[in-house]
Amino acid sequence: EVQLVESGGGLVQAGGSLRLSCAASGFTFDDYAIGWFRQAPGKEREGVSCISSSDGSTYYDDSVKGRFTISSDNAKNTVYLQMNSLKPEDTDVYYCAADRKNTVVACFDSFGWDYWGQGTQVTVSS
Repeated sequence: EVQLVESGGGLVQAGGSLRLSCAASGFTFDDYAIGWFRQAPGKEREGVSCISSSDGSTYYDDSVKGRFTISSDNAKNTVYLQMNSLKPEDTDVYYCAADRKNTVVACFDSFGWDYWGQGTQVTVSS
């Protein structure tokens, strides 16, 4: 059974930090790109950051560059998103996803990703 399980969300004050984790199982982790997406009510899901297992390339949305860092621990089949200097506008439900195309270009489009987690809420208070 394929599973992507997010954890690490919560409530934090502006300027604070959180680290999200995405634990994967049920598929060959090394063959997939893993991405973090976020979605606010009534809005489309947008790519925040992605990492390819084929070459380690990464992508960051302009809104998070310099503040967020994506990393992968292949031994644990887990991808992390370190989020620093959080802003109230970062408040969203964050989802991780896996894509067999294994390219960070796919981060531009949430459609076509193969597997999704259930999401974790991140709330940043001002």
